[in-house]
Amino acid sequence: MKTYEMDLCSGSLWKKILLYSVPLMFSNILQVLFNMSDIAVVGKFAGPIALGAVGSTSILVTLFTGLIIGLAGGVNALTALHIGSKNDKDLRETVHTAVILCFSTGMLIMVLGVTFAHTILAAMHTKSELISDAVLYLRIYLLGMPALGLYNFGSAVLSAAGDTKRPLYYLLFSGIINVLLNLYFVILCRWDVAGVAAASVISQYLSAALILAVLFRSQEAFALRIQHIKLYHDKMRRILKIGLPAAFQNGLFAIANLFVQASVNSFDHVIVEGNSAATNADPLVYDMMAAFYTACSSFIAQNLGARKKERIVKSYMVCLTYSFLIGLIIGVGIYLFRYPFLSLFTNDHAVVEAGIHRLSVMALSYSVSAFMDCSIAASRGLGRSLLPTVIVILGSCVFRIIWIYTVFAFWGTIQSLYLLYVFSWSITAVAEILYFIAVYKKTLPA
Repeated sequence: MKTYEMDLCSGSLWKKILLYSVPLMFSNILQVLFNMSDIAVVGKFAGPIALGAVGSTSILVTLFTGLIIGLAGGVNALTALHIGSKNDKDLRETVHTAVILCFSTGMLIMVLGVTFAHTILAAMHTKSELISDAVLYLRIYLLGMPALGLYNFGSAVLSAAGDTKRPLYYLLFSGIINVLLNLYFVILCRWDVAGVAAASVISQYLSAALILAVLFRSQEAFALRIQHIKLYHDKMRRILKIGLPAAFQNGLFAIANLFVQASVNSFDHVIVEGNSAATNADPLVYDMMAAFYTACSSFIAQNLGARKKERIVKSYMVCLTYSFLIGLIIGVGIYLFRYPFLSLFTNDHAVVEAGIHRLSVMALSYSVSAFMDCSIAASRGLGRSLLPTVIVILGSCVFRIIWIYTVFAFWGTIQSLYLLYVFSWSITAVAEILYFIAVYKKTLPA
């Protein structure tokens, strides 16, 4: 019988981390491409009003999904810890508590979001001609939040066991269904924003059903069983201890980026459009690098459970090396192909040149973020999440706002604005690395 799980506590870390991370990289990139396809379909076949309506909800969608993904990070770390320690009782209780937490979080976001969609979008000063379609899109899209919670729960559990392939297969299948339904609902049914949102909801429930089916059929210790689904309060506290700070961090990043966008908006429309085109590189780079952060947390947590001290440090160093290199290679690669890349999003030469301003700064900057994010993932693998979140909020959120009102206010150039990323990542990385070293020494004394 074919096994998809991987033993993270033995064998070559260079090989196993790469084998573990590659499916995650493809999963992350597929999500980016499928999201782009949603925008492309609605923009191409439903018109500019529909496109603007969907675009006006993007920050909220990022915020809500970030909360679920952050919580799933806590599930991943704690599940991996118990797999490594071979504590089947704690593992079973963690998994069955986590499924309730993730589903309940999705339900809560759905109910609050649907109820207050119009109020929130109005508070964001959504344009009057867009708000009706934006509210409709957001309310339908949020119906899929419980499914998104369940999919991320299942993906967190399987990846903690070393299985990153099946979540990729299910995401690929459901993503293809999403694209086909987009075309059917928008072109043939003429549902416009409602069609794109409905397609997303259906694909989310499909991916959730597929991953839950695997967990219910599994014979491993992390398998789901109806009779065991209940809240174990000690496990709930431990999951929330790791997952809530990560969720909170994701939300604050979205808010901090609003200040950056407001500063970009102070320039003329060519700079704004060029920035918008160039930022399409961000998810491609970040999401590829993020695969190694998930690997870092999983490998460290499993080896912490197994008390394999030497593999914890080496896992961190290997993941840091891989994430740094992938950020450098892709960042520089996009810059080298800057003209064809930016031409995918605009035909205006002036906008392309404006986009190059951002790519020229970010090309070498992306890789620096690896030192920050990999160190955060390592600390979470050791079960520490609150202080790393406080550090990253101070270093990469508060610092950016201070930079905007000091350095950027003094120089006033777009390049001085873009430089805030590498400087904020650098100072945060130093603090995060020092914290990881201190926690490692305290958790596993010599």
